[in-house]
Amino acid sequence: MTNAHATAVQPVAYAKPGATLLNANDHTLVMIDFQSQMAFATHSIDAVTLRNNAALVSHAAAGFGVSTILTTVAEKSFSGPMFDEVTAPFPGQALLDRTSMNTWEDEAVIRRVNEIAKPRIVLAGLWTSVCIVGPALSALDQGFEVYVIADACGDVSTEAHERAMERMVQAGARPITSLQYLLELQRDWARGETYDLTTGIAKKFGGAYGIGINYAKSMFNAHEG
Repeated sequence: MTNAHATAVQPVAYAKPGATLLNANDHTLVMIDFQSQMAFATHSIDAVTLRNNAALVSHAAAGFGVSTILTTVAEKSFSGPMFDEVTAPFPGQALLDRTSMNTWEDEAVIRRVNEIAKPRIVLAGLWTSVCIVGPALSALDQGFEVYVIADACGDVSTEAHERAMERMVQAGARPITSLQYLLELQRDWARGETYDLTTGIAKKFGGAYGIGINYAKSMFNAHEG
């Protein structure tokens, strides 16, 4: 037996979540430029799937009370309004309109980030290689942890999206998906106060998984908890 094997310490398991898992209170969600003009040129993901995933994320964040920033670029003069399904869960919330492609260079957005004062930033929006890479790399540089909801982002080509994701991951960002975001916020089906919220969002926006929930409840009155 080598000295390395002889001195190895067996880790102890605990019934507690890992430190890198998200919860509703530890991050700010920034939803960026889900607007018509940006969507027209998006080809890495089809528009229906993109809008569905963006809706899943926004409804999850609103339902769990996640601090959320909605920001647009040149809304009135060029890019058009933000998708209704993104803004609907946040009635009355002001959208922060920018001229900068990099959200992290906009003073109004940064003021809001500092007011919220959470150590983690979660990003979703259009386009991955410009409006997501910019704030991701900037926030990482300033000491924030960054998560990117990859399937709630899109770009002018698959190549552009994938290279942007790789660049952010290499810099330390953590990629996740829209459904993963929802289920990570719930994380335990015994959490009865958000059970109906989570399954309701999944049934509406969760694709085949949502169909499965509908089927199980209808046919067997099944219950995850």
